Parts: sequence; structure tokens; C-alpha cells
Amino acid sequence: MQSNPEYHARIHPALTSFADECIATLARLIAYVGALALLGIVGLHFWEQLSATADVEPVGKAGFSAASRSRPQFAVSSLDPPEKSETYEIFRHPQGGRKDIFHWGPPDEKPVAELEIYRPGGEFNAAAPLGAEIAIRMDPDGRRELESAGVIDSKFGAVTLLRFTGTPDGAKSCLGFFKRIDDPALQISGWLCQSSGLPARRVAIGCMLNRLTLLASGNEPRLAELFARAELKRGNCAGAAGGSTDWVMGTENPRLRGPL
Repeated sequence: MQSNPEYHARIHPALTSFADECIATLARLIAYVGALALLGIVGLHFWEQLSATADVEPVGKAGFSAASRSRPQFAVSSLDPPEKSETYEIFRHPQGGRKDIFHWGPPDEKPVAELEIYRPGGEFNAAAPLGAEIAIRMDPDGRRELESAGVIDSKFGAVTLLRFTGTPDGAKSCLGFFKRIDDPALQISGWLCQSSGLPARRVAIGCMLNRLTLLASGNEPRLAELFARAELKRGNCAGAAGGSTDWVMGTENPRLRGPL
């Protein structure tokens, strides 16, 4: 049986046209899907950025939540005048970090001092700018940077001091501080906006740290050992700064703050 040449002449151009149309349609479909994927990626990126902006947390508290059922682990022995009050807050991170934070100040007013004891967990970032965090804690409404204000000695060793950039030595301004200990992992930081003049604030911070005590170490013998060794180096704040009666340097026998 012989094929008809005219039949081949009629079918071949049609098949070629159909194949070309399929290829063109497939190319357009791929381009369309690619465009949708690109739009989806861009949209997801902007959504993540918007969520990050909406859910931003204060520096130093990101990822931490209040742990009202946790028992206090630290205390500061001091004799506070009646107009001063002390608050103690505990924050925990899902990755194991814990922050015990003291605040002092007149009731219903902005605190004049803060002391934070941070036990880092898996969330800890050693490269994070600690100075920026302390600056916002000292002045949440401002955007000022901190500069070095020297060091002081304490029962935990040398402590770095920080102050707002450009602050004159005699000005009445807040003074920040921090001390990082590697073993056991511990970070002590805070600020003080009380006392007249830089020398008095330096002494007051030293006394605050010397009066920091451990209530319970839990299952952390290294933490208990750290405070036991530090207690041997504890100084006496009585009569410091020329007999100042600053709130953190009372000359009477101190009383332990916090439950035992």
C-alpha cells in the first residue's frame, strides 16, 4: 500500500504548528509560574520584615518572658529610706537564659537604679553590643551612646563603668556598669542615677555590688562557689564617700532583702 504524498504535505505543517504552539504555551506557563514564585518570595520577605517591626521587643528583653512563679535567687542587703522601694523581677528565655532584675526608686516614679544578674542560655550572643542595651535601659526615650567612665573594684573583681557620651565629670547623670564572668557564665550589669557627682556614684555602685548576695544556687555549685569566694573580698561601705548617707550606703547593720 502506497502512501499519499498529498496527505503528508497536508499533515506535516499542521503538526509543526501544533508543536510550536505547545512549546510557546509551555514557555509562557513557566514564565508565569516563575513570576508568581518571585512575587511570593518578595511578599514573604516584606511580611517577615513587617512582623519583625510590629513585634519588636525592648533591647535585652527579646525572647524573654516574665517568670512570676520562679523563686528569687539573689538579694541586695541594704538599708533603704522609707521613700525608696525595691522591685524584683525574673525573666526566662525558652533557650535557658534567666534574668533577675532589681529596681529602686520612689513609688510610682521612674527608678533611680537597676541591677540585673543574667545567667545566659543558648540565646546568648557574646558579640551583641552590651553598651547599646545598657544605654536604652538607662534612658528608654533617648538614643544617646555610652562611653567608658573607668573601672571600679568590687568583690567580683574589676567592673567597667559607662556614661553617656560627652557627660562632664561633675554633671549629675546616670552611670552604667557591667561585669562579665566566664565560669560560671554570669553577667552583672545596671545603672545608677543617684548621688551627687561621679565619685559618689562610683562608690555607690561598688557598694551595690558588694551587697549582692546569693539566696539559692539550685543545682549550680559553681555559682555558690563564686559567691562564696567573692564574699571573702567584700568591702565595707560604712562611711564611704566622706560619710555620705546615700541610699545604698547606710551605716547601720544591713538587712537582707527578699525571701529566704
